[in-house]
Amino acid sequence: MSRTLADLQARQKVLQDRAAQERADFALHFEPIEKPLSWADKGIDAFNFMKSSPILWTSAFAVLVHYKPKLASKVLAVGWGTMKLLKSAKNLL
Repeated sequence: MSRTLADLQARQKVLQDRAAQERADFALHFEPIEKPLSWADKGIDAFNFMKSSPILWTSAFAVLVHYKPKLASKVLAVGWGTMKLLKSAKNLL
């Protein structure tokens, strides 16, 4: 029985070493795209923050309307078109 246990422990050691090597290889290939992915992650976090606090972007839009009404109308048109596009894309999926 102890021989089987020793064999299993040896096999476990081999598998752990192999997993460590595979992780190191993966990290080496992942390194060039790590920075762009971190920027994408920050963008997703910013989007989720804006999505969870509508009073913030509503207030920002109100300030924009007050000081730059022509720009606000363009922003509103682009935003409305984007929302319609996203809704239609969501319905397709």
